[in-house]
Amino acid sequence: MEKRHILVTSALPNANGSIHLGHLLEHIQTDIWVRFQRMRGHECIYVCADDTHGTAIMLKAEERNLSPETLISEIKAEHEQDFRNFLVNHDNYYSTHSDENQAFSSLIYERLKAAGEINSKTVNQLYDPEREMFLADRFIVGSCPKCKAEGQYGDNCEVCGATYDAMDLIDPKSKISGAEPVIRESTHFFFALSHFTEFLQTWTRSGTLHEQVANKLSEWLDAGLQDWDISRDAPYFGFEIPGEKGKYFYVWLDAPIGYMASFKNYCDRHDDTDFDDYWRADSDYEVHHFIGKDIINFHALFWPAMLKVAGFRTPTRIHTHGFITVNGQKMSKSRGTFINAQTYADNLAPEYIRYYFATKLGNNIDDMDINLDDFVLKVNSDLVGKLVNIASRCAGFINKQFDNQLAGTATTPLINEFLAERDNIANLFEAGDYSKAMREIMAMADKANQYIAEKKPWAMIKLADQKTAVQNVCSDGINLFRILATYLKPVLPQLAEQTEAFLNIQPLSWQSLEAPLLNHQINVFQPMLNRIDPKAVNAMVEASIAPVEVSETPDSAVSARDADYITIDDFAKIDLRVALITHAEPVEGADKLLKLTLDVGDEQRTVFSGIKSAYTPDELIGKRTVLVANLKPRTMKFGISQGMVLAAGPGGKDIFLIEADKGASAGMKVT
Repeated sequence: MEKRHILVTSALPNANGSIHLGHLLEHIQTDIWVRFQRMRGHECIYVCADDTHGTAIMLKAEERNLSPETLISEIKAEHEQDFRNFLVNHDNYYSTHSDENQAFSSLIYERLKAAGEINSKTVNQLYDPEREMFLADRFIVGSCPKCKAEGQYGDNCEVCGATYDAMDLIDPKSKISGAEPVIRESTHFFFALSHFTEFLQTWTRSGTLHEQVANKLSEWLDAGLQDWDISRDAPYFGFEIPGEKGKYFYVWLDAPIGYMASFKNYCDRHDDTDFDDYWRADSDYEVHHFIGKDIINFHALFWPAMLKVAGFRTPTRIHTHGFITVNGQKMSKSRGTFINAQTYADNLAPEYIRYYFATKLGNNIDDMDINLDDFVLKVNSDLVGKLVNIASRCAGFINKQFDNQLAGTATTPLINEFLAERDNIANLFEAGDYSKAMREIMAMADKANQYIAEKKPWAMIKLADQKTAVQNVCSDGINLFRILATYLKPVLPQLAEQTEAFLNIQPLSWQSLEAPLLNHQINVFQPMLNRIDPKAVNAMVEASIAPVEVSETPDSAVSARDADYITIDDFAKIDLRVALITHAEPVEGADKLLKLTLDVGDEQRTVFSGIKSAYTPDELIGKRTVLVANLKPRTMKFGISQGMVLAAGPGGKDIFLIEADKGASAGMKVT
């Protein structure tokens, strides 16, 4: 097999916040692919960086009374630690605010300009007169010009879905100062993307993109591309455009160039790697980007067009994944499902989520759901109940009965059967179809466990003439485990290291699969993975729930009697919603509780309610009740209760659920 030279990148995390499950999904997906390529003997270099420029970074630094440089330095250290915690092994993790990135951004801009692909024109923009700055759409709010919904951003309405120009907003306000924006003219610089429609129509169908992505981009290409505004006005944290005072590169111009800058920084520290070998226009080396589908336009339209004009090579492949949800919903701080990397790491082992992500990632751009109950079941069943179980049930006999010595003969045809799957498993990893690879590996684990169960070494060892057979069976089991651990090494690198230590062997690789371990001395088996305790998941969710801000009043200002009252302002904080009960069931181990599944319009909620003495589950299904929708979720031993339904009565059978009118739609606000 010819050795490949591959440069790999993940999308750049923004230096405006912490790493969360969404970031981890992409970086773990990339890391698995990189580790697989290295196991196959290829040179594979993995670089990334923090995305550090833009108005949001500038404002966040002001908010924290820091310089932007100090802020991004602190965030970078946090991000790097998070990725290390999850065994993501970047060869270089850098910053877009670097000398290398400024040099490449200026070089590419000058080449675009020299080619006649940069033009300027005067545009009207909304301007904050108090902060003396032009406002991007995300920093303007007002009422939608179509449906009149209040509090909408400057480019689209989240209520009716309309898109519009920020200047069409009704009563616009600056999110930064609250001032009413005014219209001012400004000169902006544009990259002539409209000149590259034909090139991109061919390039996007060249096999570089998934077919689903190419189909989506064809809609834009067929409609005709618009020139791309690549400039922003001061004040702006970024790189000033050469020769243009007070004008800065838009963050999305220098962000992808950050891949080149990070790699150049790596090359400058590694004499055996040449930057031009990978980035010259005629290079036969490979460049692979891993991104989410929300930024495909920047990577598959703007980026290749710029590279082509500037004389650099275009990407070999852009691997694209879908969005992530948790328990069927968008990640939510109020429900505790907006989970940061550090919060996960405080409660659970990193390889659990690495494996679970692998079971969800297919060769498509479909959205994927992280169901926390399924997460617990799959990890406990697959990794502990199937995979590690093979080693633990066989190692005891080898360690105690045979002085850690494996047999000199392989006796089961399963070993060759498992080895025959290596090209298939390799092809699945190469294609990014991790989920199918995991299914096929676990199907092999089932066969290995079945083989051991049928042979019953625990029964055979009691028979004097079966001792050799026991050694053979258990040696076979350990060799089967070794094959499976090799296939899973890109996903579970820590488990692979434990396996290598247990088996007393060199690092597992695709090449080391050639022959089973015979007449080989192993070490005493040590526990590798523990079962997930659901309490740890509940603790993680509880720790992820955003705290409710409560204003404090000095004791001297409130009498003891007044403290027993709430004000109309306090009552106004309560969000009451119509909820349709779609399912109800008793809770095992609870005398008073029923578990209710509620439809509240845009989401499903689970609520545990103490109304079992008054209602049977069948009586409740189909009723519309009133839900306290913004009550802080409560972690109970039965699960998480996401709100409270209203009921009244003295207790026992005399509990009466407060019902909404049958015509009320689920999610309707109760006033």
